[in-house]
Amino acid sequence: MRIAIMAAGAVGAYYGARLAVKGHDVFFIARGAHLDAIKKNGLKIESVHGDLHLPKPNVTDDPRTIGPVDVVIFAVKLWDTEQAAEQTKPLIGPNTRVITLQNGIDSVDRVGGILGRDKVVGGYAYIASTISGPGVIKHTSQFHQFRFGFADNRPDATLDAFVAAGKDAGLDLGLSTHIERELWEKFIFLTAMTGATAALRSGIGPILADPDTKAFFRQLMQEALAVGKAKGVTLDPAYIDERMTFVETKTVPTMKGSMANDLDRGGRLELDWLSGKVRALGREFGIATPASETVYIVLKLHRMGTQH
Repeated sequence: MRIAIMAAGAVGAYYGARLAVKGHDVFFIARGAHLDAIKKNGLKIESVHGDLHLPKPNVTDDPRTIGPVDVVIFAVKLWDTEQAAEQTKPLIGPNTRVITLQNGIDSVDRVGGILGRDKVVGGYAYIASTISGPGVIKHTSQFHQFRFGFADNRPDATLDAFVAAGKDAGLDLGLSTHIERELWEKFIFLTAMTGATAALRSGIGPILADPDTKAFFRQLMQEALAVGKAKGVTLDPAYIDERMTFVETKTVPTMKGSMANDLDRGGRLELDWLSGKVRALGREFGIATPASETVYIVLKLHRMGTQH
């Protein structure tokens, strides 16, 4: 398959590299020092599932040099959504599918408004990975789940072929038949994980070890679930207990959310689309969100980063 990674960050580059070593034509879109390092030294993946090195990957900062592909893994930061979607247009052919792997809850609408709703597929990933240095992706979690699908569950030959390719590459990749609910579940967990670890400047282990901060983490999930239900999404409150068990048994103590990693690097934060989104929806539906308010206020002055 022809697969484009928009863009080759901590998540997209990991999945793209696993597919590339299986012989698929994978095109990585990157910029800056990351692009320069990949051109010079190749793309390196340091992973609990085995390291790999692509010495000469297809990498560019200009999608126009690639042409139409079968699948675009769309994994840019939330503030870059519209600009990156416009840049994705040269990659789109008659049967191209754009799978969103962003952290927010409204990516399909935002990207679909530019590229066409028939092309854009909602998706999510559960994975702990970071750019540890230019051209180097560090994957630290045993899990690397990747799910996607159209909201109406329509059959799609391109997605079926992509599932087969992913499984052949050893990825935990598959179609979802309840994508709206699952995207909200990911949003509930992600806003809590990334909000708590960023606001408290800590890995998840110490947060869970202290009764007050553990309760704060749980409350962040409860608030996101409450606003999701207010929007009409079918969500089971038991999901909170399941996620607490997951985070206590399946994560490493040093794990942080992506926003915490961005904060550590002095980068821009996705705050307004995560805890800020919960806060905004709470105000819209008249639901109190004090924990999300706290995260938003604590991080607000840092949300543009120190590198702009």
